[in-house]
Amino acid sequence: MRLSRPAPTHPPAPRTPGQSLSPWLVFTVISVALALIFVVTPIANVILRSVATGGGLDGWREFVTEGKYFRALRNSLLLSALVSAISTVIGVFLAYFNTRYRFWGKSVLGTLPIAVLLIPELIISQSWLMLLGNNGVVSNWLRDVGIGFPSMYGWAGLLLVMPLFSFPYVYLGTLAAFKGFDSQLEEAAVSLGSTPFRARVRVTIPAILPAVLSTTILVFSLTLGNFTTATVVGKRVELLAPMTYRVFLAETGADPKMQSTLATVSVAIIALTLLGQNLLIGGRRYHMVQGRSWTPIPLRGPHGFALTSIATIIVAATLLPFGLTAVMAFTKSTGPVLHWGEFSVDNFASIMVSDPYPIRNTLVFGGVACIIGVILSAVVSTVIVRKKNLLSPLLSYLVMFPQALSGTVLGIGVVMSFGGRPWNMSGTALIIILVFVVRRLPHGVRSASGSIHSIPESIEEASVSLGVPPLRSFARVVLPLMLPGIAAAAILTWVTIIGELSASLVVYSAGQETINIRIFQLMFAGMNGQAAAYGLVLCVLALAPILVATRVLKVRLFT
Repeated sequence: MRLSRPAPTHPPAPRTPGQSLSPWLVFTVISVALALIFVVTPIANVILRSVATGGGLDGWREFVTEGKYFRALRNSLLLSALVSAISTVIGVFLAYFNTRYRFWGKSVLGTLPIAVLLIPELIISQSWLMLLGNNGVVSNWLRDVGIGFPSMYGWAGLLLVMPLFSFPYVYLGTLAAFKGFDSQLEEAAVSLGSTPFRARVRVTIPAILPAVLSTTILVFSLTLGNFTTATVVGKRVELLAPMTYRVFLAETGADPKMQSTLATVSVAIIALTLLGQNLLIGGRRYHMVQGRSWTPIPLRGPHGFALTSIATIIVAATLLPFGLTAVMAFTKSTGPVLHWGEFSVDNFASIMVSDPYPIRNTLVFGGVACIIGVILSAVVSTVIVRKKNLLSPLLSYLVMFPQALSGTVLGIGVVMSFGGRPWNMSGTALIIILVFVVRRLPHGVRSASGSIHSIPESIEEASVSLGVPPLRSFARVVLPLMLPGIAAAAILTWVTIIGELSASLVVYSAGQETINIRIFQLMFAGMNGQAAAYGLVLCVLALAPILVATRVLKVRLFT
């Protein structure tokens, strides 16, 4: 046997300074550093304060000995489990119904649930109280005709309202899984002797289960940290997020032992939830390389009528708050009394003339935070999707963690970390803009990442092969293709920022009220007419850019 001599290898060419350090590695290091400062530091500060304030572990001793804290923890976990279960049933039903059947008005019925995500949560809670609350339109009418009606405040209200704005998360995730499912797999199982029911149990359900579980866990996390509806609707139910906020107010200027202890409990639950998600779903993801989606079946007869009626009622219930808010905003009011049937623009005149500052603050703070958030979303999503390196997974985890974190906890951590020296942000607009960016950045990153996935890497490689430097190739070839995704990220970031309440309620000072904060104050003062007027303004601020983007600029959202 004759051995050939290996071909001579050339020593590597000396690297120029531009080649030795990739600009994307620099962006990654800067992004990780910012995440460590503005995401990790507040959380770490909360945890450290829980064991380093007062008498060391006094907060934990009080947490263990005082029954109300355990009741709040138990109630929060139970509520999150129930809301997740109800949201999953509704979301999976609507996704299956929309994918499997063909019926009149399918495109409208399939799109409207997404609109719920665009209506601020405070507006939804306020509207349901005006409808079914102690002095609500429907509850008063039922009492007038002699029909007793249970109080909306408490478990009944929470289990009615929360699933109606939570199920779209499950719906969107499951709908994407159904549309990506290869129906030929199910047909192959049937051709091999399986019954259609068993084929769905053995083939279809395992394929979509990761999407269902991941969105269900997301709803669980969001419900656990929910402050707005838990405070407005669930007044008599002891829950962790509202209790943490009340303790924060009580300990202002004092030793923050209990607020840091309760916040640490919330952080620990979210960390365990995310760990459980990775263990539960990590090895169960399936990728459909190619195939054929389900062919929709025409929906006819009593069976079809019943299914369509159920889906229509669910979607109509989710959109009811928007219509009711519009009616309330134009209804004449005298203090807390609404004169139903008498219409006026006095509520708008009142907020525009005597108190326009919340609108200005929302536009300024939200606009600045949105611009910063979009720039960071474009950079971070590029690093974690297209220009991956060793730090990309860490960056992805750090940036996405605030999505599951309670806004109240984040706000407390930001105040502890940046309110005093050396940052001295307390009382400034910077601290509000900071919580807006940190809390809503995951929405922008998620949207921008989706658009980058669809851009072939070959076009950038072709540009580089023609001699154009990598960074310039990215700017001239990839960036223009990313613009629709960046526009979608900007809109989603804007909508979620102006709907933010819990974190901003913790960090704001007098004169810095946003629309949501003012609505919250007016509702507790009983001024529902003015609160509804602000609510309608907020809806217009959320929907206007969406209409411009989808109708004029032809930007595709939620895809």
